[in-house]
Amino acid sequence: MRILKIFGLGIFFAIVLGIGACGPSVPLYDSPQFSPEKMEFFNSNGVDSRKSFGELFDLAKAYWTRPKDEYEETGFSLVKQDRTRLQQLDDEVIWVGHSTVLLRHQGITVMTDPMFSERASPVSFAGPKRATALPFELVDLPSIDAVVISHSHYDHLDKPSIVTLAALQPDLRFYVPLGLKPVLRGWGVENVEELDWWQEIKLGPARIVATPTQHWSARKPFNRNKTLWAGWMVIWDDFKFYFAGDTGYADYFNETRERLGAVDLAAIPIGAYEPRYFMEASHVNPADAVQIFQDLGAKKAIAIHWGTFKLTLESLAEPPIKLHESLNASNLTEDDFNILQHGEITSIWR
Repeated sequence: MRILKIFGLGIFFAIVLGIGACGPSVPLYDSPQFSPEKMEFFNSNGVDSRKSFGELFDLAKAYWTRPKDEYEETGFSLVKQDRTRLQQLDDEVIWVGHSTVLLRHQGITVMTDPMFSERASPVSFAGPKRATALPFELVDLPSIDAVVISHSHYDHLDKPSIVTLAALQPDLRFYVPLGLKPVLRGWGVENVEELDWWQEIKLGPARIVATPTQHWSARKPFNRNKTLWAGWMVIWDDFKFYFAGDTGYADYFNETRERLGAVDLAAIPIGAYEPRYFMEASHVNPADAVQIFQDLGAKKAIAIHWGTFKLTLESLAEPPIKLHESLNASNLTEDDFNILQHGEITSIWR
């Protein structure tokens, strides 16, 4: 029975993480990040995090037999927010959980990778379960102008969350990397724009720019890298917000600063990084996150992608501890790189 459960979890990781290079035909994209020979997107620095089914099976076995993590059951403390406080959001950012943040500046409200479901999974009965609850009711959200999506993985592109937001706020605009527009359109979402790396679009007083990250994509076992992945920079005349999504460490962040300028506030992932040999190309660890902070020339950052779903082998509580150590080693503090509670609101300014 245990072997069957491990095998089933191996199949789950194959679906969630993606295997192979083959798959159904996709459009021929006119993009420097797209290979017409392989009919898939790629990291321009040549890094490929592709894993065999055997490696995925080994990860599934290690995940299934991992030591007990008490925070999977208890979650973390959170700050509950009501409708009145959310409607008053101004020059502030709230970490909702995982990679979801909500930010408002100059009358523009932006949300990143909305993920409100109980599981980060293609099915409702299996897969990583939410450990820390949502800090508010979705009906209490303020009017949102833009949602930016980093890539197609289930913990970042969640169909129920997208469909619910679109139904609650019909005028909401969604910005996605190349290839994801048909996916959202297939879910009944009409206001969708897709961008290649370095393309931008105007939204009121702000510009929204898709930026490079080192990652990959998949939603089914054999559609790996059929859609692009991206970070996002939202640029006002007096403020820049950067969202990294999911990424391994790369020189892309220096390039982003050089092309778009230093960042005022960055949302940078710090969790889901062990075992390192497996995750290094796709997920940064806290030390990498601090390096990204420095590469971007950021004045302030908030830590994301930890404490919400158990995705990898490190304890859910470990990333903030390791981040604190890395900040000390770089003569930085948590005033520079904030470790917020789920639902906590902080100023966008340093």
